[in-house]
Amino acid sequence: MPKKGENIYKRKDGRWEGRYIKYYDVDGKAKYGYIYGATYYETRNKLREKRAAPCSEIFEQSKITKYSDILIRWLESTRINVKESTYARYRQLVERHITPDLGNYQINKISTHVIEKFVEEKFKNGRLDGKGSLSPKTVTDIIAVVKSSVAYAAYHGFNISCNLSKLTVKKKDKEMTVLTIQEQKKLTSLLLDSTDLYKLGILISLYTGIRIGELCALKWENINLSNKTLKINETMQRIQNMNPNENTKTKIVITEPKSSGSIRDIPIPVFLIPVIKEFQDKPDTYLLTGKRNKYIEPRTMQNCFKRFIKESGLRSVNYHALRHTFATRCVEVGFELKSLSEILGHSNVNITLNRYVHSSFELKSINMNKLSLIP
Repeated sequence: MPKKGENIYKRKDGRWEGRYIKYYDVDGKAKYGYIYGATYYETRNKLREKRAAPCSEIFEQSKITKYSDILIRWLESTRINVKESTYARYRQLVERHITPDLGNYQINKISTHVIEKFVEEKFKNGRLDGKGSLSPKTVTDIIAVVKSSVAYAAYHGFNISCNLSKLTVKKKDKEMTVLTIQEQKKLTSLLLDSTDLYKLGILISLYTGIRIGELCALKWENINLSNKTLKINETMQRIQNMNPNENTKTKIVITEPKSSGSIRDIPIPVFLIPVIKEFQDKPDTYLLTGKRNKYIEPRTMQNCFKRFIKESGLRSVNYHALRHTFATRCVEVGFELKSLSEILGHSNVNITLNRYVHSSFELKSINMNKLSLIP
């Protein structure tokens, strides 16, 4: 079925119609072209081919060659091929950071030096409130958009005078927050005492490693107690609302996870089965609410988790620490690495290796103490 923003519609005569931008006039107004197909998928594929192909008329019929106009066209071209949340992120970066600083440049006047100075400034004072630098992750995302949009302009025949192949951001490895074994026992004890749906959700996160967005989107139909498995095939997040006709700045979206590897079946630890059975509800209801049309969003779940952490008398940690703790415990007990990577939904084993295999000080101590056994 068509997605919002694709510009694909079913006509009264039964055919499917796709709309694309042919060119912009001298006033910057979009002029559209149309393609038709017998099915939605045929029309979508034709539309993708049309948008991906070099199309000089988009630019030749317009005298506007500012970088801001290239960014508008680039956003339009990417919209059909990415998730709504990804498009919202791209647009946010363009509108808040890239266009204000670089939008007035003619595309052929943007040099490598100009982009390097732009990135340097984002590191020094890139926050919109003027209170410091942007995070390396945000700057990396900005660079990715700049590189892709500049490549898009080059693909459409513009004379590009910059080389951004060496432009990268050195990221600092974040120190992971992992609960100690004693902290995990204290938290588990609280969660098993007078368990409710919130506590059940946190238990599942702690002992399966699922992400908070995956938990919030989880329905009872995804839990098979006979096979002792849960299936992850959706995630929930709050994104910027791109619809000008709606009054909310943000909205909740429930979509497939960010990668195909994140769609997975996870074995449920045996001790959790009787706990889950106590709350099992209708298949099409959300696990955290037991209702069809009511869900708990990640921000609410994070606040709930903070309350339980405080009740447990533990140090302040964020929700993602549950995932790190699960992975670390698995490594400590000698979990087979390929299986762990699949359970976590990582796209490859190297992510699991780099992130978790060297993370536990307790495991290092255990291994170091083995040296005392050598005669």
